[in-house]
Amino acid sequence: MEIKSAESCHFDILSLGEIMLRLDPREGRVRTARSFEAWEGGGEYNVARGLRRCFGQRAGLVSAFANNEVGRLLENLILTGGVDMQFVKWMDFDGVGRACRNGLNFTERGYGVRAALGTSDRGHTAASQLKAGDIDWDHIFGDLGVRWFHTGGIYAALSDTTPGVIAEALQAAKKHGTITSYDLNFRSSLWSSFGGKENCQKVNRSLAPYVDSFASGLIYGFLTKGDGQTAVDYGAAHGALAMTTAGDTTMASVDEVEALIAGDSARVKR
Repeated sequence: MEIKSAESCHFDILSLGEIMLRLDPREGRVRTARSFEAWEGGGEYNVARGLRRCFGQRAGLVSAFANNEVGRLLENLILTGGVDMQFVKWMDFDGVGRACRNGLNFTERGYGVRAALGTSDRGHTAASQLKAGDIDWDHIFGDLGVRWFHTGGIYAALSDTTPGVIAEALQAAKKHGTITSYDLNFRSSLWSSFGGKENCQKVNRSLAPYVDSFASGLIYGFLTKGDGQTAVDYGAAHGALAMTTAGDTTMASVDEVEALIAGDSARVKR
């Protein structure tokens, strides 16, 4: 795998996708909740954030938000995670959200025999309205330089135009020598014309934190070590650690990941 040098690129990782406001009722149920914890989350974005926060890589995001208070909350959360937002487009908000809005994702953690459950509210979102020609990919991949580009099937399913954005990005990335990865995540509710709720179908927790953190660890391994087995080890360790904390995004450090790879135990550290 021929990966461009860090010195020749402005970004180590760039992700294209939609980010939603993730509303978590903690150990309770959405249907009876009186308060929620707020997080940001999105399959493609989570990978970039993991590479930035855990592994110290230079990460960027391509997406779009409605320019309102929810969008600015998402901005605050993303910037706290250290991901560059210069390629995010801000779209006008009509005060109601008839034409453009920001997506919400209500996520129950699951407990015992009760499965985790995700209920999305993401119609007519700003990110779903991006179309081919909206992003100057030649500037991003050619002038600035990106070592690794990541996107996936969730974003492809959001509208009739998002597959075109992905295709255009992948073609430009290939032309400029950027390595690409694509999460084949399939959500039947997104591809269905009826939409509806997305059931995670996993007892105790959704596997999303593991999958996305595995991907960021794997990519880090390839970017810095160049060895397939080592990359898998980083992915597995980072994914396992991500499953120990709330939300979809990592709270682990690279030291913790490397200690787990080396066989460190989960005993109390003092």
